[in-house]
Amino acid sequence: MPERINIIDASKHVDEEVEIGVWLTDKRSSGKIAFLQLRDGTAFFQGVVLKNKVSEEVFQIAKELHQEASFIVTGTIHEDSRSHFGYEIQISDIQPVGESEDFPITPKEHGIEFLLDHRHLWLRSRRPFAIMQIRNEMIRATYEFFNKEGFIKMDPPILTGSAPEGTTELFQTDYFDHDAYLSQSGQLYEEAGAMAYGKVFSFGPVFRAEKSKTRRHLTEFWMIEPEMAFTHQDESLKVQENYIAFLVQSVIDNCAYELKLLDRDPEQLKKYTKTPYPRISYKEAIEMLQKGGFDSKFGDDFGSPEETYISDQFDQPVFVMNYPKTIKPFYMLPDPDDDRLYVCADLLAPEGYGEIIGGSEREIDYDKLLKVMEDKGMDLSEYDWYLDLRKYGSVPHSGFGLGLERAITWICHLDHLREAIPFPRMINRIKP
Repeated sequence: MPERINIIDASKHVDEEVEIGVWLTDKRSSGKIAFLQLRDGTAFFQGVVLKNKVSEEVFQIAKELHQEASFIVTGTIHEDSRSHFGYEIQISDIQPVGESEDFPITPKEHGIEFLLDHRHLWLRSRRPFAIMQIRNEMIRATYEFFNKEGFIKMDPPILTGSAPEGTTELFQTDYFDHDAYLSQSGQLYEEAGAMAYGKVFSFGPVFRAEKSKTRRHLTEFWMIEPEMAFTHQDESLKVQENYIAFLVQSVIDNCAYELKLLDRDPEQLKKYTKTPYPRISYKEAIEMLQKGGFDSKFGDDFGSPEETYISDQFDQPVFVMNYPKTIKPFYMLPDPDDDRLYVCADLLAPEGYGEIIGGSEREIDYDKLLKVMEDKGMDLSEYDWYLDLRKYGSVPHSGFGLGLERAITWICHLDHLREAIPFPRMINRIKP
């Protein structure tokens, strides 16, 4: 019996007879030969059926297969330098498994809404395949990086009784006799974890009820949120840039085929593995924008056009440091040199992709934090546990959050975050 393999392992079986369980993505045929475009979940390649090398029954099956029919092929692996993958299979036998009639996503062009309506089927196509494989590699590399750096994973709750960042843009639900909200961040809980274990990180879904339709927003997305005790902002920035460089290098090393499917040049990505990344202050960023013709002034937050312009001035990701207090959350440490600012930073990705990381050093003084919360009118009863962290052995600590989908969108050079997650949730989409 031929060995059962995956397409991705074809290079190890050149000139060997093998079996592969596959689906048909496309086909073309003439009187004497049929070309079958095949996938198996690990890669795509071509199967060739020669009429004079197979039975009449097998050749007829090959001609009658429909798009996304499933079957098992037997054949011999050969090199194919003309394809992305580099190998093909000369088929000797076909065993049908599952029929497929009138598959809705044909090789022709389809509109994005049609494709999103059929996302459960669109995931089978080359582009989503490549993006999801890269997503998987970035998740794997995230665990490797933080485990290597001595972090432990600590899972914060998804149901919370308050807003970590003081916003009203939350999804509310009933929790027995109380109001509850889907978490918008695990950060406050990670701070508790850092006081217990030193260095922790979370990786999980978060939710934002922002009524935004931009290419940079989803209502459900995944965040990586590390928190580090006895760590100042400068030390945190080094962790952040090393983490990003590690992610990019891991994709270059382990996703060459997927990058090729997306026409993403690895040489472009290699520039982003060089650290340290440039750093500019918020004040310098405002001056840069003003010189570039923007009507920006101190106290303004940056939108997509501003972030794009700033990042276009650099060949690498760039840290913009120390934003005004008026546009950042309550828990940040005030800048000792300018009380209008916080000790914080956003990392802007190059090529127009904007913020992918936000982080800061945290306020550690109980009285100062309490006053800020009171001034903001926050319900202190919801945060008594958080204030406890400043009463019992408070230490300098810093952390950050990376939006996974934003990082994927940048590394894969996508137009919209909706392609970076298997089933996107947006203001107008809850299905499939």
